[in-house]
Amino acid sequence: MKVVFLYTELAGYIVNCFNELAKARNIVHVFYWEINAEAPFEFDLVDGVILYSRKKYNHKADLLEAVRCIDPDKIICSGWVDSVYLKICSYYKTKIPTILALDNQWNGNIKQLLGVFIARYFLTSKFSHAWVPGSKQYRYAEKLGFDSAYIQKGFYTANVELFRNFYLQNKISKEQNFPKVILYVGRYVKHKGIYDLWRAFIEVTEEKFSDWELWCVGTGEEFENRIIHNSIKHFGFLQPKEMNDVISKSGVYILPSHFEPWGVTLQEFALSGLPLLVSDKVGSSEVFLEENINGYTFKSGDISSIKTSLKKIFAMEQSSLIKFQKASSEIGNKINVDLWVSAIMEFKNV
Repeated sequence: MKVVFLYTELAGYIVNCFNELAKARNIVHVFYWEINAEAPFEFDLVDGVILYSRKKYNHKADLLEAVRCIDPDKIICSGWVDSVYLKICSYYKTKIPTILALDNQWNGNIKQLLGVFIARYFLTSKFSHAWVPGSKQYRYAEKLGFDSAYIQKGFYTANVELFRNFYLQNKISKEQNFPKVILYVGRYVKHKGIYDLWRAFIEVTEEKFSDWELWCVGTGEEFENRIIHNSIKHFGFLQPKEMNDVISKSGVYILPSHFEPWGVTLQEFALSGLPLLVSDKVGSSEVFLEENINGYTFKSGDISSIKTSLKKIFAMEQSSLIKFQKASSEIGNKINVDLWVSAIMEFKNV
């Protein structure tokens, strides 16, 4: 089977999915936007995965001709922001499955209600199916006019094997001496809640818990404005394969986003065996966070709420933290690349 992906910015987890799809004896053609300077991932590709830089196709006719030469069996398009991608899907809609990959959450605000009124006809004329990560996105796809029979969940999945191995490699050492380190991995941008996190952490450590540290991995427009503190370390950007050095010395993962449509990192660090602290705006918490089983939820943007969650973790006995660690590793495996590949196989002509 020949599958074309019309993609925006690539990341390690989706490239791992492409590789596994190719290993299942498919040819995977990926048109992609340029690599984001804030996340300069390096990719290892298997035979059968072919990348095409989107910037080389300036006109609709050029890109359409490239796709026509491939003669795909299915097309998967990430979102609806690229007008040329949409025209390609419109051309193929009555010929093969054209699948919209959608991660927007449905919240029912005025903007979405107005958008749905327009988009439900606009999008269903271009896409036969929708593929979403979770329940809120599923609801949005229904509002956009997709019948439930043509919507599937599970679009996002971490590299389960990679991050599960991190857990297995570090399990015994952490059971002997659980690291007193909170880990944040993500872009340095305001909507990720980094300033809330830094302020809450500093206030808590200065109150009582001075033996914990906060480690931050990533880069972005706010990196030069990062808070400097004796108990906070900044590592810059790391490739996924470089993460084990940090994970092996980290105890708990935190994601304080003000808005996060999904958040694959939550699954990655659950698989790695890290208990989780998560804002209530992170979409993937519906799958990978079980309250008081492998972590806690706090109110987005609320310093007091973040401090309360931190204090719960800081006050826990090592034996309880180890229980959270084990639970996280098991919960993280709810979605995997095998299910992802199977979903593609199940998309049929309407």
